[in-house]
Amino acid sequence: MDIEKEKNDWSDEELEAAVDGYLKMLAIEKSDQKLNKAHENRLLREGVLSNRSRGSIEFRMRNISTELSDLCLPYIIGYLPAKHLGAGVAQRVRAAMIAKGAFDPDDYAPTADDQALNAKVLKLEQRELVGIPRGIERPQRVSGTTSSFLRDPLIKAWVLKNANGVCEGCGQDAPFKLPNGLHFLEVHHVKHLVNEGADLVSNAVALCPNCHRRCHYSNDRDEFTASLYKRVDRLEDE
Repeated sequence: MDIEKEKNDWSDEELEAAVDGYLKMLAIEKSDQKLNKAHENRLLREGVLSNRSRGSIEFRMRNISTELSDLCLPYIIGYLPAKHLGAGVAQRVRAAMIAKGAFDPDDYAPTADDQALNAKVLKLEQRELVGIPRGIERPQRVSGTTSSFLRDPLIKAWVLKNANGVCEGCGQDAPFKLPNGLHFLEVHHVKHLVNEGADLVSNAVALCPNCHRRCHYSNDRDEFTASLYKRVDRLEDE
């Protein structure tokens, strides 16, 4: 092995080969077939990654798991997400994943447009989501004809999917289903964004329209809002 070459940055071709290998292994694992990681690693070293060591390839696989985990997407169980992934490495790994169609970055881009947000959420909600999304601690205000905030579509999708069709305010089933079969619930930020609330799962709940309006307009809205913190364990009082 050429030690100096092993220390060099990975080329785009190498990164894309690693992503190809990873997605192949992930598909095997998700289909409940037996995954032989050592065999797949060897195949990669016999091809484009011939100048990379087994350990180097395994660590790159963990980098890919990190990116998938950040997107709340399933990753290979045997390749736990690596910690302290540098911004430069993360950007290049993510670019290789996009090039290979692992995900569409536009689906995850924050937006202040309600129609665009709901379109993104619809796509994300129909996927398998794992883990907890990072969200936005301080959503940016966007000025226009009305003042709105950049929101993370993954937060809304996660909250809706986690509710599983049950209102987190009253515990009743969603009032109806949408044409796509998904339950109709509305996501409410317990501490309003306009009051510097965070766009995080710890500050958002899925409510039926009645409970949502109750949070905003009822004469007991403060008491009802306070009850949400007792009812939903993940909520944190900001």
